[in-house]
Amino acid sequence: MELLLVAVVGVVVVSLATALAPRVGIAGPLALVAIGIGVSLLPFVPAWEIDPEIILVGVLPPLLYSSAVQLPAIEFRRDFRPIAGLSILLVLVSTAALAVLFGLVIPGIDPYLAIAMGALLSPTDAVATSIAKRVGISPRVVTMLEGESLLNDATSLVLLRTAVAAIAIGSVPIGGAVIDFGWGVVVAIVVGGLVGLLALRVRAWLAHSAANTALSFVVPFVAYLPTEQLGGSGLVAAVVAGIVTGQGAARWFTPEQRLSDELNWRTVELVLEGAVFLIMGLQLKEIVRLNIEDHQGLWHGAWLAGCALLVLIAVRAAYVSVLLWTQARRAKRMTRARVEAFARRIDGAVQRSRDTSSGGPDERRDRWLSRMRRRISRTLTDLDYYQASPLGWKHGTVIVWAGMRGVVTLAAAQTLPAGPVQALLVFVAFLVAVGSLMLQGFTLPWLVRALRIEDSASAGPTAEEQRRIDEEMRVAAAAHLTTGDLTKRDGRAFDPALVERVGSRLTQPPDDDVTSLAHDMLELRLAMIGAMRVRLNDLSRDGTFSTAALRHALAELDADQLSLELRLDDDF
Repeated sequence: MELLLVAVVGVVVVSLATALAPRVGIAGPLALVAIGIGVSLLPFVPAWEIDPEIILVGVLPPLLYSSAVQLPAIEFRRDFRPIAGLSILLVLVSTAALAVLFGLVIPGIDPYLAIAMGALLSPTDAVATSIAKRVGISPRVVTMLEGESLLNDATSLVLLRTAVAAIAIGSVPIGGAVIDFGWGVVVAIVVGGLVGLLALRVRAWLAHSAANTALSFVVPFVAYLPTEQLGGSGLVAAVVAGIVTGQGAARWFTPEQRLSDELNWRTVELVLEGAVFLIMGLQLKEIVRLNIEDHQGLWHGAWLAGCALLVLIAVRAAYVSVLLWTQARRAKRMTRARVEAFARRIDGAVQRSRDTSSGGPDERRDRWLSRMRRRISRTLTDLDYYQASPLGWKHGTVIVWAGMRGVVTLAAAQTLPAGPVQALLVFVAFLVAVGSLMLQGFTLPWLVRALRIEDSASAGPTAEEQRRIDEEMRVAAAAHLTTGDLTKRDGRAFDPALVERVGSRLTQPPDDDVTSLAHDMLELRLAMIGAMRVRLNDLSRDGTFSTAALRHALAELDADQLSLELRLDDDF
């Protein structure tokens, strides 16, 4: 009964704080951390302890999976190189810098324990990064921060696991650590991808929307558990499964399934994310008590945490500066004129091959040419994206300051081996996580306003982009009308006169007043929506349109289809 009461009160607090905090200019997560700290300091509230496995196994996989499902895959692919650098190289450099710091200021600390502490403090947190999404910064910056926070846990936790193992046995070969890291990532990608594909097929076959959504709740755990057993990173596997699901949903799921998934997962994410921040605050009392008993006060831990946070910010600032410089050099080398010249050379070489060929059409050559043209077209659209959303020093400043630590750091710290400095290190991890959330989280909106960043790209699709994508789908529907490929849901053909009538009206958006249309007109509109959805899936592969525009168009098609199906089922 007591546990049920705590759960009920927790959900109420999370819901109210999330809804009301933005009204007073505070991000919901920050308000929850503050509430948790305040409650923990009340004299009648007992010390709050939670098994770190509950966070690492029970909470993080679904949270990361939910974020990965919503990750804009096109933009993620375009900036994968800098995201990978932030997720791997920056974590390694930060770990090394922190290990040196702890080795210098904590007498007698095991070098591998210093590395373990550096590893768990280095990754930015996906849950904490949600704060950055609420302050209106560039969508490109948000994608880079999200991608970094979803992937850098693999580097951090593999380093932590290797360092803890080295503490037990006294040493660990560098080659073995590299192999473990590579194995952990490869296993996560393979298992996560297979689980994601299998879940898509099974859920597409399962027509019941509620049962379908219930099945989706176990997907991140199905990806996580076997990956961990095989020595891989279960969190990365959950992320990969989420990315595969997010990209396949448009093709495999029905509108009801997509709508059900969105609403239910949004609720799950709200509760879990809020609970994570609330728990972080509630754990303060016990962590403080242990440090007062073991280290005669809190000053040593607070001073050490402040130094660690400064090192993290300084290393991140230096790395991001180098990253922006390399991105600028790459942008200068990779110009539209060079790509178009390369395309002309390929076309010329193919034409010369055709002129000198004595045989008939070469299907293998034509397929290769088609693939190359698609790649060139994708490269050109990528260049347009980079030019529309350039990364300057202001964006770099936001990337540096938005790199907050969170629950992964705190949960991982509690897995450190027992010893004379364990309580101190847990306290330092807590202060770094909560301190970065409070300091950077509260000041990030002010920083964005002070920098006066003007972004040409918005979070949603532009009116021009939406007009173009609507035109593409109407053209696809008209083409299917003329070929006679559209049929009713029972497989029967449409009346040619009806097809001609609708075809003449495709230059305008479909009429929204479906109540005045006949049964066959509704059926034909459903068939046209199917043709439009096929074209939308094709458009999602070449990068011509942003993820926001594609998702907006898909939501419009889903809403139209649901409305038409309800009218057909109820009125006829």
